[in-house]
Amino acid sequence: MRDNGPVSTEPNAEPEAVPGAPAPPPRRVLLLGVLAAVVLALDIATKVVAVAELEGRQPVELFGGLLYLPLVRNPGAAFGMAEGWTFVLALIAFGVVGFILWIARKLRSVGWAIGLGLVLGGALGNLVDRVFRAPGPLRGHVVDFISVLDPWGGFFPVFNLADSAICVGGGVIVLMALLQRDYDGTRVEKKA
Repeated sequence: MRDNGPVSTEPNAEPEAVPGAPAPPPRRVLLLGVLAAVVLALDIATKVVAVAELEGRQPVELFGGLLYLPLVRNPGAAFGMAEGWTFVLALIAFGVVGFILWIARKLRSVGWAIGLGLVLGGALGNLVDRVFRAPGPLRGHVVDFISVLDPWGGFFPVFNLADSAICVGGGVIVLMALLQRDYDGTRVEKKA
């Protein structure tokens, strides 16, 4: 039996690195990945249920008209912008996903991991629609089914869980920037 040195009894102690072995991913990268996977799974599941239950129906009213569940197939971006640019939007989503995966190598901030995980999961959720839904690959329409105060998005555009994750994740990233915290765990100091 080989002696690997002293073993830490602290509950959150990091395991010692074994020479020649690849370094384990930082916990923040794991947090980002798990959060993105949960958002993606929930987004896909809610869209499948929305299509199965809402197709061909009038919007379902909830909470006395506070929320409605219409089924809308969106060929554009959030808030009805860039309609007809589905192919370009799919390429932009691929770029966002690639950038987040690239930046994850240096991720050392829990706040940034949460923000980027939400954005990644949301971007992947809408990208799945653009790749796999009708009318065809990279031209698919995104399934939206949540409307606030109006059955067809008259008060606020119809959206989905992925859109919500992207907005909340973006808000967390803005908050981290306002707090002067960088994704690599450093603080950005203002120059006088």
